[in-house]
Amino acid sequence: MANTGDVSVGTVLRYNGELCQVIEWQHRTPGNLRAFYQGKMRNLKTGKTLENRFRSGEEVEIARVEYKMMDYLYKDGDNIVCMDKETFEQVPVPSELFGDSFQFLKEGMEVKVSFENDNVILAEPPTFVELVITYCEPGLKGDTATNTLKPATLENDAVVNVPLFVNEGDKVKVDTRSGEYVERVK
Repeated sequence: MANTGDVSVGTVLRYNGELCQVIEWQHRTPGNLRAFYQGKMRNLKTGKTLENRFRSGEEVEIARVEYKMMDYLYKDGDNIVCMDKETFEQVPVPSELFGDSFQFLKEGMEVKVSFENDNVILAEPPTFVELVITYCEPGLKGDTATNTLKPATLENDAVVNVPLFVNEGDKVKVDTRSGEYVERVK
């Protein structure tokens, strides 16, 4: 067992029998009261967020989580199939674990998958992906003075807003956390 001083943002705790990932973790010492930790956590099964106060030094159960970098092979219904690079074992990963960033995944990309006792509990895409634009309206010459954006369809059918100077066939870098255009790749 660990205590509350060992917990940080991103830690996976077993709280009330459920796995929860710590989103916020603050140590507070109000006036003449005892110190405590204010924690905000997200339930990994239901996705709900919950808050709780923990006494300073209170014992908490930190889940033993193993992270692996895996290759995304193909989509299979509501799951995507990922392959372990070392053992070549194929593991189905629920696509909802990726959240909104799932739309930016492309076959062959490397994803980070978290396991707890051989059960998949978390999945993260790469932070930045480079994709080719398959369709967008043509930009006019000289339209670079303003910060105007236009919608563009990427090779995996995701739509992202890009500047007017970006054209069809260009490769762009997209931030998967926010779904925003970052830069044009040469």
